[in-house]
Amino acid sequence: MKFTKEDIDKVRQIEGFPIAKDEDIIALSNPPYYTACPNPFIEDFIRENGKPYDEATDDYHREPFAADVSEGKNDPIYMAHSYHTKVPYKAIMRYILHYTKPGDIVFDGFSGTGMTGVAAQMCGCADLEMRYDFEQKQKKIVWGSRNAILNDLSPAAQFISFNYNTPTKVFEFEQEALRIMDQCEKECGWMYQTYHTRSINEVNISYDNKKPIGRINYTVWSDILICPQCGTELVFWDVAFDKDKEKVNEVFHCSHCGMELSKKDCERAQTMEIGMLKDTTEFIAKQVPVLINYIYNGKQYTKLPDDEDLALIEKIDHMRNPYWYPNDALPDGYNTEQPKRSHGIYYVHQFYTKRNLYVLACINNLIQKTKTQIVFQSINATLSSKLVRYNMGHRGNGPLNGTLYVPSLVAETNVFKLIRSKISDFSKAFSKTFAFQGGICSTASSTDLRNIASNSIDYIFTDPPFGENLNYSELSFIWEAWLKIKTNIKSEAIINRVQGKGLVEYQQLMTQCFAEFFRILKPNRWITVEFHNSKNSVWNAIQESLLRAGFIIADVRTLDKKQGSFKQVTTSSAVKQDLVISAYKPKDSFKRDFVSHAGSNETAWSFVRQHLENLPVVVLKEGKIELIAERQAYLLFDRMVAYHIINSIAVPLDAIDFYNGLDEKFLKRDGMYFLTDQVNEYDTARIINDIEPIQFDLFVTNEKSAIAWLYQQLEKPQTYAEIQPKFMQEIKTIDKFEAMPELSVLLEDNFLQDDKGKWYIPDITKAADVAKLREKKLLKEFEGYLVTKGKLKLFRTEAIRVGFAKLWVEKNYKLIVDTADRLPETVIQEDDKLLMYYDISLGRI
Repeated sequence: MKFTKEDIDKVRQIEGFPIAKDEDIIALSNPPYYTACPNPFIEDFIRENGKPYDEATDDYHREPFAADVSEGKNDPIYMAHSYHTKVPYKAIMRYILHYTKPGDIVFDGFSGTGMTGVAAQMCGCADLEMRYDFEQKQKKIVWGSRNAILNDLSPAAQFISFNYNTPTKVFEFEQEALRIMDQCEKECGWMYQTYHTRSINEVNISYDNKKPIGRINYTVWSDILICPQCGTELVFWDVAFDKDKEKVNEVFHCSHCGMELSKKDCERAQTMEIGMLKDTTEFIAKQVPVLINYIYNGKQYTKLPDDEDLALIEKIDHMRNPYWYPNDALPDGYNTEQPKRSHGIYYVHQFYTKRNLYVLACINNLIQKTKTQIVFQSINATLSSKLVRYNMGHRGNGPLNGTLYVPSLVAETNVFKLIRSKISDFSKAFSKTFAFQGGICSTASSTDLRNIASNSIDYIFTDPPFGENLNYSELSFIWEAWLKIKTNIKSEAIINRVQGKGLVEYQQLMTQCFAEFFRILKPNRWITVEFHNSKNSVWNAIQESLLRAGFIIADVRTLDKKQGSFKQVTTSSAVKQDLVISAYKPKDSFKRDFVSHAGSNETAWSFVRQHLENLPVVVLKEGKIELIAERQAYLLFDRMVAYHIINSIAVPLDAIDFYNGLDEKFLKRDGMYFLTDQVNEYDTARIINDIEPIQFDLFVTNEKSAIAWLYQQLEKPQTYAEIQPKFMQEIKTIDKFEAMPELSVLLEDNFLQDDKGKWYIPDITKAADVAKLREKKLLKEFEGYLVTKGKLKLFRTEAIRVGFAKLWVEKNYKLIVDTADRLPETVIQEDDKLLMYYDISLGRI
């Protein structure tokens, strides 16, 4: 299909349109299934593959996928390309098979390398072993491929995604890739030659009077430091690297004056280069070759660079490179500052040695519009650049993930060796995938999906940016420089001080994205949000963005990728497993009824009925029935209140009346509430399995979690003496600003005591009185805060929550905002209820 400038003009105003020339966008695109800009052919794709939504005839119903998922990353498809973040496609398959049927349209608005698309299509052609494994873990699976719409702001990500989601004839791919490599090696292979140095065991081997030639695997280059005491240039390798122990010493001595030094004490020596602008010069960190690892006669050797090696490098350094290569200036950024500051790298081409830059440019000249381009792209930004660290022989050399860190010991790797290895990796990946086209890729911002019709998508799985964990546009800049198409960062949803984006801006952008997801998703359908972040503030920002967009959260689970990142493995406080949010879009009829009954108690109960209908009924975990938190009274109340506030409708019931109404209108089992047609399923599961429900794992860090823990413990009445030792064990770390009440106060405010001194949970006839008394005490505490001035340094968060709720009913939005401004910022950001009251009140005033 032809792709013209007229097609581009139709989508030019869509947010996220990349920074590129039209001819470069056209050259990289492969319409209609992939365009390196917002895809103008998506409407046709939906019209051809989608099914219009009609509530009158729609019989769709799913409970949330209520199981923790564990899938490893050790799969050829996952491993072929080392993008910044990926979710294993087999994990995504479990969600797609649960929520959709064959032929449905799946959407991913932060699609990255397109694993959602791979998963959607693998549902139709998974191997027998995978099918057996899935069917053992989930019943009623309907196999068959799904259609996928993949959207991402990053041109680099979408280029990868297109290649993963396009049919590939593996034999033809291999032949073409190897032919190109052979052609380039004929021209440039000599650049990676070195003379073999005879070892003691080889003295009797005859070489026919010719110097034996080996093939270089990698060359180690070392920084040169300047001693601050005497000004001597010191080769970092010589003074800091312990050859016997194969490790870098943090402290070393100047070889000239003997001064004890560390790397931070020294400046780097610089060398002058001709600049990219006319009549200019540039200064870049000086590095010298110190070790060569090579292959000769099938065996691996290492040696110090000799005169011939140095002469070869000097020859290449003075050669004119006849091929195009990117010389783009690095943008200002959080990650791009390090290579500028440490090594004087201000341009893309400076990330490479002259040898590797020449070879990469030669290969790039021959691979345009071929499948080999994805292999080239997988190695050109990191594996063949100065980002590769020498790992002292303990493990393979490689870059530090998630940053643009240039090390002091660089391993310059043979480009041909890298690409031939990657050809094999991609061949294995492509051989596992499909032979048909079922996905379409678009390069655009998810804040603006105007080319996707409302109510047209059957299911959404997405893995959004994790706040400030990774700055995608900066990390992809080198890739995109080779592609000649760069990310438009205006609507990039990240936290980045250089871009002027903090938590507030991140949340606003995520809300815009989720609002678009809400619009395009069919009513009564599901969105799954996979998320990794160790900061509660970012986690709360994601949840509130979902709620403000209109979604209702029904379940939160974990997804274990098995192999953690470097930070996950070494930091005890890091989140080891990703969290997965399941949320749904309410039916249109529910929303109409909800609005029409505004001001009456019926809005509360219609919400609860709809929410219970969309919650799992029975969840088995480790042979036991799991308690479902969303079915408990306090969470049902929180969800009900949040939905009313988000939709600007007065909350019709207070907590006491709500809890009383729950017991009157719904059936209760094990502290959970059910609809009439659900309770039989739960009772049957209890009888058949003859098991008790398992308790939640609770971490007591504040008053709210302490009360929840006590409710668990006091299912069986206990004395203060029995509870107190266990309670003290559970209190590990109290939130910094939390004025935690004594255990005796918690018991008196929330529970009742019998004549034997045992505390117990109040029954329904007395619970209201207890709750009203507790609320009265908390309000009195809150009123005490209002008469003080200045920042609140220690307080009961529960009192703030009760106070904000009262002020909301009174429509005193300004006092909510004023009080919130007196609290530490982290308290508001890390408490989802306070954040909701604050954000919406701020909008009202």
